[in-house]
Amino acid sequence: MTWRCAASRRTICRSTRRLVGSVIKGRAEMKLRLVVQFDAETERWSAEFPEIPGCATAGDTEAEAVANAKEALALWFEPRDLQLEAGAHVLEVAMP
Repeated sequence: MTWRCAASRRTICRSTRRLVGSVIKGRAEMKLRLVVQFDAETERWSAEFPEIPGCATAGDTEAEAVANAKEALALWFEPRDLQLEAGAHVLEVAMP
């Protein structure tokens, strides 16, 4: 799960409290590994982001699996409303 800091527009992972990506010229940029492989049993291509459990998809071709993975990633990090308890606040953090 993630949330976006409104002030910096950075995405922060809720479970690890780590910054995901960086802001360059007002745009968040991140690089993630995508594992794409052919499954002979289903005769389809699978695509999975190892660092994001559950963010996976498939396609009839390798190109379709990659395109579907990009869409799945965008949906995974889609901004959503954040309900904070009284006294809680969002901090901007970065990994060394």
